[in-house]
Amino acid sequence: MGQNERYRTAVSVSGQRNERESMMKPMVLCGANSYEQKYYFNHAFQMLPEPIKKELQIMCVLFTEDVGGVLTLEFAEDGTLCFQVQADEHDYLFDEIGSELKIRQYQKEKRELLQSLELFYRVVMLGEEALD
Repeated sequence: MGQNERYRTAVSVSGQRNERESMMKPMVLCGANSYEQKYYFNHAFQMLPEPIKKELQIMCVLFTEDVGGVLTLEFAEDGTLCFQVQADEHDYLFDEIGSELKIRQYQKEKRELLQSLELFYRVVMLGEEALD
């Protein structure tokens, strides 16, 4: 954890906590930062359809507007999509409980989208075979 972070968590789309450190850096899909009021989208995923890119933007921005902090959606080396949440140690308005609840809400409501993104990443970016 960075010296200015008081909270950091990673939760996969399936709900598993990802506490292990990987040798490879994760591939960031997108993210939003409530401190700088900015949204980031990785141009390596530019081939995604516009409605999906827009939905990701809405998800990330609403998350940081609701609970604060920084949210990034990242692919682990095995293709698992994870929600990474960080908050500054001096951000007393950050809602840690709300963060966990919002992630669970997204996992439930956006399940199909999130699983499709994992499949896309595994097939297009990692070159794996799509299983029927």
